[in-house]
Amino acid sequence: MEDNSFNSLIPFGPQHPVLPEPIQIKLVLEDEKIISAEPAIGYVHRGLEKLAEKKDIHQSIYVVERICGICSFMHALCYCQGLEELTGTEVPPRARYLRTIWGELHRTHSHLLWLGLMADSYGFESLFYQCWRIREKVLDIMEATAGSRVIISANILGGVRRDIGPDMLGHIQKTAKEIADSLRDIEKVFLNDYTVCHRTQGIGILTKEEAYELGAVGPVLRASGVPQDVRSLGYAAYGELDFEPATETAGDSYARTKVRLKELRNALSLIIQAAEKIPEGEISVKLARKPEGETVSRLEQPRGECLYYIKANGTDVLSRVRVRTPTFANIPALLKMLPGHQLSALPVILLSIDPCISCTER
Repeated sequence: MEDNSFNSLIPFGPQHPVLPEPIQIKLVLEDEKIISAEPAIGYVHRGLEKLAEKKDIHQSIYVVERICGICSFMHALCYCQGLEELTGTEVPPRARYLRTIWGELHRTHSHLLWLGLMADSYGFESLFYQCWRIREKVLDIMEATAGSRVIISANILGGVRRDIGPDMLGHIQKTAKEIADSLRDIEKVFLNDYTVCHRTQGIGILTKEEAYELGAVGPVLRASGVPQDVRSLGYAAYGELDFEPATETAGDSYARTKVRLKELRNALSLIIQAAEKIPEGEISVKLARKPEGETVSRLEQPRGECLYYIKANGTDVLSRVRVRTPTFANIPALLKMLPGHQLSALPVILLSIDPCISCTER
């Protein structure tokens, strides 16, 4: 940080009305202008990686789901995919499609939650409620198909715990189309409203080169023009569905909003495709053998690429579980965006990366 006696050093957070989870950013200000920023994390550390080394491989599914409630299904999926690779277990095709449907439902509700929080950050309360009203339909589907609204615990090693019948698959397709229609109203506001555009356009710019060099992931990376999305690798059933990463080039808070609105459309399309193409068959198999060796499992969470490093020793208790979450990867990009802006722009820039501090600290 700069050492200047005429500058002010102030903390932003860990408690602040705009913060969904506790993080502190230490700011150096010149009047109201941000000169530099430094993060302070560690407010919600729970030792979940260590706990996953104490429980057996089946119990640890529930541990990793608690890393983050909003993307809990994807944490469990990334963990399960890693162990299935280590044990040479082939997941049934129907289970792969069910994982895709639930995964994209989580992406949909996560992005709608974020849009509501983003609207709240610039004082647009009616837009906040509209986004969360639409999100309720997604949570209702998850409750109907898995018995819970957020942490659904549908993944097991070798497949999924529950099946979805044809009537419910039809209902899911119908609801996905209804949500797509409902998005038109909020898209008009997020993309065209004068106040929203004034608070987001040209704010928090991250160039393509900066995004790549700083290791940004997810919508933060794609809004700067890098079309990188782990779903393109074809895990679960993505290799059998039509999919194109959503990108923008401006790299500002407005572009990150547009990317997430596009991803909502993509997620709903993937849900409909998967529900139409899902094959018949079993939904789970037993592990082929005890896990042994080490692997890195990857997938695309709503906030970006998530990595699980898993080391197994041939028993039911793992030697090591290490998680690299997308928010952790995006914090360097956030610190690059802030300098040069007024303090009043900080809440919008901070929320534009969709920070999940529970994921980051575990």
